Amino acid sequence: MATRPEFEFVKTEACRDPRVGNCPEVATNVLGVVALRDSANPLHVLELSTADWAVLSAAVKAGEYDLTD
Repeated sequence: MATRPEFEFVKTEACRDPRVGNCPEVATNVLGVVALRDSANPLHVLELSTADWAVLSAAVKAGEYDLTD
């Protein structure tokens, strides 16, 4: 079984406020990998290639995943 790299996760500035509950956390310290996790469930980590991260972040910025009522 392969060993998971030691990710160094960070939160956005808004999520550093202790009154905020769970927040997404991102790690970019491992070459070629972007890791994501939910601060409320830190054992589940999603690993993306940097290319896939670029596609995902562009789609989010473009509003492709905006929630509507």
